[in-house]
Amino acid sequence: MTIDTATGEEAPAEISSERVKDIFSHIAKKYERFNAVSSFGAYRAWLDGMMRQAPIGPDDDVLDIAGGTGDVTFAVARAKKPRHIQCTDLVPEMLDVARAHMAAGASRGVPVDFEVVDAQDIPYADASFDVVTMAYGIRNMPDRPRALAEMHRVLKPGGALVCLEFSTPPNRAWRSLYGVYLKHLIPLWGGLITGDRDGFVYLGKSIRAFPDQAGLAALMYRAGFVDVTWKNYTGGIAAVHVAKKPE
Repeated sequence: MTIDTATGEEAPAEISSERVKDIFSHIAKKYERFNAVSSFGAYRAWLDGMMRQAPIGPDDDVLDIAGGTGDVTFAVARAKKPRHIQCTDLVPEMLDVARAHMAAGASRGVPVDFEVVDAQDIPYADASFDVVTMAYGIRNMPDRPRALAEMHRVLKPGGALVCLEFSTPPNRAWRSLYGVYLKHLIPLWGGLITGDRDGFVYLGKSIRAFPDQAGLAALMYRAGFVDVTWKNYTGGIAAVHVAKKPE
């Protein structure tokens, strides 16, 4: 079943895929600034936490799904120095920004290649990668079970999926405040910084409609992963899930 990622309800996949392409193609050059401002810089701490949890070694081949402007790719390059990183995204304009960062030396000498890829139909062979990374990607995919199954397929036995995503604060008061932030302040920041207020209305809706930490873990288990764990950041506004492919 495919869904409308803004509501979580059943809908043709094209509705969400085309919306995501349209939004992110227009805001690509301002996306990083929005992340910094809207999270009050916390997204850097979330990314650092993701790197601490990521079981990546110097001989590993890494696939970065929904790699966007390269935040995760270049964080992996700096922190882990793997053998190679394949940075992919659905939106070419986002990868153009990542390539510019690469040209400026962001990979610190780690080989990185870029390709436009739909994570629901990954064009790589079975058991090609040691680790798959993904930040803020699965939430925007209308066929999440298929996407997770594809990530499972391209991982080597014993490999890991490391996923940073917006989530659900377990504390009721904090969750309520966060809901107000998503409904009112995210569109405000998005409109001021990128000029696309409607795109950030969607962003807030997609976060509210996304499964909580246990719900995402359940999707990972159903895709064949095992030993799924997660760690909350900023009171559960974001969470990093780590899931293993069986040996």
